[in-house]
Amino acid sequence: MTDLLNALREIVGEQGVLQGEAVRSRQSSYWHRQPMQAQAILRPATVAELSACLRLCHAAGQPVIPLGGNTGLAEATASTAEHMMLSLERMQRIEEVDEAGRSMTVEAGAILQTVHERAVESGLLFPVDLGARGSCTIGGMMATNAGGFSVLRYGMMRERVLGLEAVLADGTVISSLGGYLKNNTGYDLKQLFIGSEGTLGVITRAVLRLEELPTARTCAMIAVRDFTQVTALLKHLDRAANGALCALEVMWSEFFSLNTGVHSAHRSPFAEVWPFYLLVEWQGCDENDLRERFEQALAVAFDEDLLTDAVIAQSLNEREALWAIREASEPEELFFDRTQGFDVSLAIRDMEVFVCRLKVDLAELDERATLLVFGHLADGNLHLTVGLHESGPSHAEVERVVYTCVQAFAGAVSAEHGIGLEKKAWLPISRQPAELDLMRLLKRTLDPRGILNPGKIFDL
Repeated sequence: MTDLLNALREIVGEQGVLQGEAVRSRQSSYWHRQPMQAQAILRPATVAELSACLRLCHAAGQPVIPLGGNTGLAEATASTAEHMMLSLERMQRIEEVDEAGRSMTVEAGAILQTVHERAVESGLLFPVDLGARGSCTIGGMMATNAGGFSVLRYGMMRERVLGLEAVLADGTVISSLGGYLKNNTGYDLKQLFIGSEGTLGVITRAVLRLEELPTARTCAMIAVRDFTQVTALLKHLDRAANGALCALEVMWSEFFSLNTGVHSAHRSPFAEVWPFYLLVEWQGCDENDLRERFEQALAVAFDEDLLTDAVIAQSLNEREALWAIREASEPEELFFDRTQGFDVSLAIRDMEVFVCRLKVDLAELDERATLLVFGHLADGNLHLTVGLHESGPSHAEVERVVYTCVQAFAGAVSAEHGIGLEKKAWLPISRQPAELDLMRLLKRTLDPRGILNPGKIFDL
């Protein structure tokens, strides 16, 4: 192993290999703050260096764990002292912004917030946005097919990538950086790597699809008394928006009340408590026109009994305050000894019944368990947090209850966070045997020695 490390150090230089305390001083993940474990962290500065490193690791059968911004699920970057971590933190350049073609070419280590800011400088928008924007990397977002707040209007990362470059396990560089919106020249190879969680290759560069920068935004927090109103309001606001609807988030009452209670920094804008709350945002280019149409749409919704109450943000600060309620998580730490989070997709029409059944199933497991629900309603994506106390059920028992319920509604066990290690036992709930066989065939073809993120998604 010493010979391999010495050879890798010759490729990337002293600053390109971190060992010992330089590794342990990093957190294993954003969510679990144990020291990182790895025999080394490789930090190539160029595609050529990365290619040479993977070529050596492939020949030696050395497992390699690609590392992004480390803000995803804890198991996504799980490693041991025998693994080699691979970070593209020295590959963060924004190479080009094509204002006419509305695209940006970046290295995979670029931070999302930097990409946002560079796009705005050119009067453009990179619309994928996450709470971890200050640390997540473009490469990690592509590898996990990240979604975020604006999927309804702009799609997930899969829809925002025009071209990419990746390095296979044996060091082969696959480059398809043409960046054309329409390109029907054979297989769309970039889609193999987007959402593959670093198991088929390491993404090194990408051409991102940008949009014209919206200059007007308006949002509102809406209270509704039943789920029938929720679904009817989604249809009404989407139709009235004429393409301006950017986000429509749902919060069940328990989640909203916890995030606006006495132990929270945020306060409810409503005097009463309601079963559901919606956070709606429109984007456009004419402030007055957008706001007028938005207010009119809400007035019609009120007249047609599609909502019970609504508060429209009157300023940027008020908009941020409404969004802060949706993004808050600190109160959970005060009320529960531990929590388990889940990220699932299912038909919108099934959401209310699904949540009701899951509450019953969790209560049968542990009467003290609390279910907090919020999510990207219009995308069919719910985030579930199960709040637990000491001496409560095990992690595996809670998983079994949640995923059994997901299976009963033909849902997906992961909407936007990937499979990693933790969910792979439950992957057959959402994918057919023939699909899993094809996935394994792709893995064996592109990574025959199984060195890239071994054990993730499925076992070979």
